[in-house]
Order: sequence, then structure tokens, then C-alpha cells
Amino acid sequence: MNAPAQFLAVPADERAGFPARKLAYHQQSGRDPGILWMGGFRSDMASTKALEIGKGAAEAGFAYTRFDYSAHGESEGDFSTATLSQWLDDSLTVIRALGRKRPVIVGSSMGGWLALRAAEILAAEGRPLGGLVLIAPAVDFTERLMWAQFPETIRREIMEKGVWYRPSEYAPDPYPITRALIEDGRRHLIMGRGARFGLPIHILQGAKDPDVPLAHVQAFVAECAAEDIRMTIVPDGNHRLSREEDIAVLQRITLGMAREVAGGE
Repeated sequence: MNAPAQFLAVPADERAGFPARKLAYHQQSGRDPGILWMGGFRSDMASTKALEIGKGAAEAGFAYTRFDYSAHGESEGDFSTATLSQWLDDSLTVIRALGRKRPVIVGSSMGGWLALRAAEILAAEGRPLGGLVLIAPAVDFTERLMWAQFPETIRREIMEKGVWYRPSEYAPDPYPITRALIEDGRRHLIMGRGARFGLPIHILQGAKDPDVPLAHVQAFVAECAAEDIRMTIVPDGNHRLSREEDIAVLQRITLGMAREVAGGE
């Protein structure tokens, strides 16, 4: 767990507008299907949940990988110019590089949205994921939880200046919400288009989450009635769900999903 990070070099993509960058990651050996951690907006692979899932994976013998998106944690990049499309490209690059068959993805907050988009793209490529464990999935958050909630003064500042600095409860400094982030997010919206994922999904959600409200997640689930979606609600849980008891539930869900995928091979 304390080994130095490895780095995956990603070449520039001029057509997409992505710069060359190095993505930091940690990888634990083990059996298939393998588990991959995808963190949240402004989070990193050294978070409590990411590390604890790694411990559980090691004890159960499953391979495990965690990584930092560009401009997060130890990875290279400029947060002020990064977008959902670039972070999705980071995620797909890491998943493809692993070469695992039907891996289980654990996506937290923004990572939940990105994991759903990755599942769609990889299924179209003929390399489906094994399953998704989503923690307070912030599906369409740039549009529904940011833009739709912002007062007109903030919207105007973003459109005219290209950026608004949002105070954070989780960090001392505010972080930039850019026009590029908002506009690019609209390319990846899931809700309202009848998306189908075709794989098991288990959601862990806090009932008292102020950042990704339970009602938002329930609205997403209601649109996916035909899917194999299970949902565990923590009555007194907040957005982080990093308490010891929350971690225990998360590990049970994740390892259970991995065992189901392994047993179905």
C-alpha cells in the first residue's frame, strides 16, 4: 500500500484537445475479474475508501488498481483546463491497459458517472465490464447539481469570465468551475435518454448526502427499471461514507460483486 506510484504515459490527442500527461496508479496482483477504483471530483487514489477497498481485495485475492485522473492527486495536468471528456479518457486508458476480463469498477461520486459512461463505451467495443459498485453516483452532476442549481449571477460569471471559483467544504481553497467543464459535461449526460447498461449495478447511498441527494440518485434508478440495480441506503450517511461501518458495507458489496462475476465466468 505504501509503494510509490507507477505512471502510465498518455500521448496527446490533438483532435480531442487532450494534452500529453502521465497518470499515477497503484496496482495489486491477484485473480480476475480484478477491481478498479474511480474516485470523485477533486479526490484522489489515497482516499480512505480507495485504500480500504484495496485491503479487502488483497485479503480476498482479487487484483486491484486505483489511479488518479489527470490534474488530480499525483497525476499530471491542469485542473483549470480539464474536462469530463479528458477524465473519461483517463479512465478508459487505464481500464484498457489493465487487460482484465470483465473487471468490477467501484466509482465514487463523479467516478460513478464516469464508470457508467465507460461501461457504455466498453460494451460497444465488445469488452463489457463485469459490474459496477457506485457510491453516491453524481450522474450528470455538472448539469443537474451545478448548472441547474446556480443562481443567475454565477451562471453569468461562468459564461462571461469562463470560470467561477466555488468554495469547498473539503479543501481550504476554492476550486474552479469552468465554462468548458459545464459545456463538455453536456456531451455525457445519461438521464433522460433511456440509457441501458446491461450489467449488475449496486449503489451505496447516504440518506443525508447534501452533495448528491438521495432524490437525485433515486431519479436515476427510476429511469433504469429494466436494469439489474440494487441499492443500499445508509440512513444517517453523508456524502463521504468513510466511517468504519460504511467501509464495512462497501467492502461487502464490492467483494460480493467480484465473487459473483468470478463465479459466472
